[in-house]
Amino acid sequence: MLEAFNFRVILEYMPLYGQCFLATLWMSGLALLGAILVGIVACGMRLGQVRSLSVLAGIFIESIRSTPLLVQLYFFYFGLPTLGIMFPEWVTGVIALTLNSGAYYAEIIRSGIQSIDSGQTEAGIASGMNYFQRMRYIILPQALGMTIRPMLGQAIVLVKDSSLLSLISILELTRAGQLLTSDRFMPAEGFLTTAVFYLILYYMLKWFSSWSEKRLIFREAH
Repeated sequence: MLEAFNFRVILEYMPLYGQCFLATLWMSGLALLGAILVGIVACGMRLGQVRSLSVLAGIFIESIRSTPLLVQLYFFYFGLPTLGIMFPEWVTGVIALTLNSGAYYAEIIRSGIQSIDSGQTEAGIASGMNYFQRMRYIILPQALGMTIRPMLGQAIVLVKDSSLLSLISILELTRAGQLLTSDRFMPAEGFLTTAVFYLILYYMLKWFSSWSEKRLIFREAH
């Protein structure tokens, strides 16, 4: 089996894979930061006391979660230009990933906030803190700390979903596998190499999650 596997071709295409790995890394990182921000804002709106904002956040979250990412990506890529809104391909891809994962992060963060003892909110009110101060200094730090693992899971999903960006001709890891396969007709070499690079990204995220958990202020005492 390994005799038929052409490692020389993989080495020949390694500069392309390196370029695509970096592209996947920075686009996924940018989308991840945006998704967490969108999730925090959408969660705050949904749990807030302004009903109109809560309804809007609920519509956004449910709309995103109930439709496939591929449909959302095609809407941004093909639909928006017909409305006169044009973005570069990579911006379109990052926006789609950000909004899609942002809806999921909103629900993850909401579950973390709702699991916090109400006494802490009452203590914040008694201290004279307003809603935003309570969220910033008391609620959100603990909620984010308790949801590290599900947030990591969603980050991994985001990185894997970035492979869909190859469908709009963005040069990322899956696109590198497609190019090797189309040039040399070696799908085993092309997509196995792509899978290895995704594994590297997975273990990078796993390490970062473990590193973050060890440095959380709010955690159980040993």
